[in-house]
Amino acid sequence: MNATPDTTFRLRYLPPPTIARFMASRALYRGLMGPVGSGKSSACCVELMAKALAQTPDKNGLRRTRFAVVRNTYRELKDTTLKTWLDWFPEERCGPFAHTDMAHRLSLELSDGSTLEAEVLFRALDKPQDLKKLLSLELTGAWVNEARELPLTLIEALGDRVERFPSSREGGCSWAGVIMDTNPPDTDHWWHRLAEEARPEGWDFFSQPGGLMEQDGRFLPNPQAENLENLPRNFYKRRMAGKSPRHVRIYYCGRYGFAQDGLPVYPEFDEARHLSTAPLEPVDGLPLYVGLDFGLTPAAALAQRLPDGRWLFLDELVSQNMGMLRFAALLNDLLHSRYANLTPVIWGDPAGMARAQTDERTPYDILRASGLPARPTHTNDPVLRRETTAAALSRTVDGAPGLLLSPSCRTLARGMAGAWRYRRLLVSGEDRYTDEPEKNRFSHVCEAAQYLLVGAGEDRMLLAPEGKGKIRQARALNGRGKE
Repeated sequence: MNATPDTTFRLRYLPPPTIARFMASRALYRGLMGPVGSGKSSACCVELMAKALAQTPDKNGLRRTRFAVVRNTYRELKDTTLKTWLDWFPEERCGPFAHTDMAHRLSLELSDGSTLEAEVLFRALDKPQDLKKLLSLELTGAWVNEARELPLTLIEALGDRVERFPSSREGGCSWAGVIMDTNPPDTDHWWHRLAEEARPEGWDFFSQPGGLMEQDGRFLPNPQAENLENLPRNFYKRRMAGKSPRHVRIYYCGRYGFAQDGLPVYPEFDEARHLSTAPLEPVDGLPLYVGLDFGLTPAAALAQRLPDGRWLFLDELVSQNMGMLRFAALLNDLLHSRYANLTPVIWGDPAGMARAQTDERTPYDILRASGLPARPTHTNDPVLRRETTAAALSRTVDGAPGLLLSPSCRTLARGMAGAWRYRRLLVSGEDRYTDEPEKNRFSHVCEAAQYLLVGAGEDRMLLAPEGKGKIRQARALNGRGKE
């Protein structure tokens, strides 16, 4: 497109309160989180232009800047990010977009006689090895669109490339930084860690109000929602129909949560119901049940069963590429430091009875030698283990959930929320999934919780006769009739 830029281009933008605070921040890294439709992407487009206009002119009257606009894939970059940018700064007004190198070079005459010359480079950076794409860039600033999809290493690398154009001999940058926007990630994400826990100097995070708010299990319009004047009437309420509560909480309420892909092993799990907002304290006088999963990534889940039958999962111990001897030492330390006054009852995977080829000791031999009297459960049936856990999740005792996780069980909670899943198969037609759950860093502690419940006898409740002498039937695991 060979359009001649219009000599007059007026832009009016009135930021909502949260976005106004975001724009006023002087932090090197700034993050904006909110629900869909809250105006995050538009705000970042306007913010880049505002910083380009605020650049001090050089001796030739040129306000020169260079920005990188980053998304995780080129398809999403073209379909969403670039489209939003060109909606705000169309080619017929601001100059042609170069599709060959994915760059928009703007040259606008300003009312004060100076000239804005801004170069906006659109790039996909979805893998750590893509860092090499940044090595030669000299930038004024950068915008990371949907930052939850990118690793922190890339965000930090972008921060190392800004404040380099214009160079100091050309007058330097009037502003430099990395701005980010995103829908809410999960609580195990680097965004949550930096925004809610570490809060490092030089980083500023802003959270917009949700379009909906949850009250007593109902989702209602939020009177504090932003950007409603630019959305269709009842935008959020009309779109929540048929959506899972998890989807509504993340994308419409603007709350942290795990956006699952694939079929969760535990569709019965509901963060609002099964995840405590406050740490759970152990109850004196009750045994402490410990469930173990072995292999090269051993894991442990710790829980107590209350007299009314409810389960409180108090803690977890997860590992990566760790031998059983070292893991046993860590488990011993955990039990003695936090639960010294409780009697542990330890159950584990029956497969742990197999002897290692190196020293012919089983994981149970190593545990007993470490002072941990662990025993194998009577079964390793995956259907029975899943159904036993699902039954506890589905149970209600005097209005309280039959299974409750402490916030310290972060990996277990995320696994139950859908990170432990049946992987979606890449086939045409209706959705199909693998027959067995995916092995990942969440599966081990989830299986440890299963061994805990089976070892404690919860499976006997599942198989107990119901009604007129009938045996409870296990449900299909993955929607394909397989058990």
